[in-house]
Amino acid sequence: MSSKAIAFLGTGSDVGKSIVVTAIGRIFRNMGYSVAPYKAQNMSNNSYVTLEGGEMGRAQVVQAEACGVEPHTDMNPVLLKPNTDIGAQVVLQGKAIGHALAADYFKDTSKIRESAFQSLEKQKATYDLVVIEGAGSCGEVNLRSRDFVNFETAHAADAPVILVADIDRGGVFAQLIGTLQVISETDRKRVAGFIINKFRGDPSLFDDGIHYLEKETGLPVLGLIPYYRNIEIDSEDGLPLETGIDPPELPMPGKINIACIRLPHISNFTDFNPLIRNLSVRFHYLSKPRNLDGYDALLIPGTKNVRFDLQWLKDEGWEQPIKSFHGQILGICGGYQMLGRVIQDPLGVEGEPGDSTGFGLLDVETVLEKEKILSRSQGELGDGTAIDGYEIHMGRTTLGPSAAPMIMVQSRNRVAESDSDGAVSNDWKVMGSYFHGLFDFPDFRNAYLKRLSADYQEDIQAAAVFKESQYDLLARHFEKHLDMEKLKEIAFGKSGGSGSTPTCA
Repeated sequence: MSSKAIAFLGTGSDVGKSIVVTAIGRIFRNMGYSVAPYKAQNMSNNSYVTLEGGEMGRAQVVQAEACGVEPHTDMNPVLLKPNTDIGAQVVLQGKAIGHALAADYFKDTSKIRESAFQSLEKQKATYDLVVIEGAGSCGEVNLRSRDFVNFETAHAADAPVILVADIDRGGVFAQLIGTLQVISETDRKRVAGFIINKFRGDPSLFDDGIHYLEKETGLPVLGLIPYYRNIEIDSEDGLPLETGIDPPELPMPGKINIACIRLPHISNFTDFNPLIRNLSVRFHYLSKPRNLDGYDALLIPGTKNVRFDLQWLKDEGWEQPIKSFHGQILGICGGYQMLGRVIQDPLGVEGEPGDSTGFGLLDVETVLEKEKILSRSQGELGDGTAIDGYEIHMGRTTLGPSAAPMIMVQSRNRVAESDSDGAVSNDWKVMGSYFHGLFDFPDFRNAYLKRLSADYQEDIQAAAVFKESQYDLLARHFEKHLDMEKLKEIAFGKSGGSGSTPTCA
């Protein structure tokens, strides 16, 4: 069977394209097909390191997990990591190739596009079905000549297009019919149907709406997908919309109360999802300084612009609450660097060259370097607790005499090492590490929470096991409300796969 592809393009941003692709990938995977996701270009500071040591957006990692395949940078060949309001680091096929202002980047995307489509061809040659996700709205006519992520990808893959609309935000008829009106005839011919996402209420009340859309466009509505609240899938970029920032609630007696500072350029916020869903934990994201009495731990997350966010913390008035906090402080990646004495940027990696004074809670100094460190890493704490995670950073940190390593590193990218990572204060009240994903694994998560409360009851479930259950829930939710026969016919043709036997994933 020649590889097939199907593209899900949005009528706007945040209509649920990533979730739709995750669900469709899982459904076809459960049918026995080998499936992989693909998004030509992603814009996110929420990234991941593959087994080969490449960097890619976490949205396609989630989709790959749902498809039951190992994430690879060919699934997301271009990643833009914003570090200012108008600029971003450009990651191509897993490696950072420099920084660009948006205006400069979009002047000529031909070389980037060529590399992205090479990755697409590799995916098509490897899997039975490639499920493509677009970016933003596919109807941005002013960007069409430079946009290679939406219809250009669909044309390159010879993929039918399903338009995804969000009825929850209103205007679904304008979203779908309007998109068809503004795109070119060539692009319009690729559109094979619609999925209407995030519906609330009695679906029978929208029957006449479906009839109207199908009559006006001649295209089928393949599904009216109800809004859900009982399924947890990692968000693509930025905190999930339902996440509360600066909640009015105070720390709760009988819980392990954890505060995490919501930095302006926060990255890899998924590090903390296992804590958020732990029933023993009360987790608060905070952006405004407040009295931290009652919190057992304070987390400072990663950031794509550490010196900017460090200054923001000081300007907002966070320095004193952080320095006077009596509980456990843990900094991850950029947060770890902030806890040290100084962050030096002699090469202007993040902007103007210069130094920034840290909070001085750890006896460490950091120098930012142009070469990014990307690693899947394993090791253990001094007490033997197993550690597993991944590193994404452009700084090297040196420990002073009053700091001890946090983690003894045993391997990076599947190569044995004898090294260390992070630092801890003499009393272990302040810790910092470059490892992302620490809390995904029960060993560290339980050891950390036990340190905060002797009464903590251990949770043995690995994050991967929880995620698998959520992908199955998502697939069942979508499958129940999709016309799967018609969708399968669109993806594979009337033969449903040219008569071949699906390949088990």
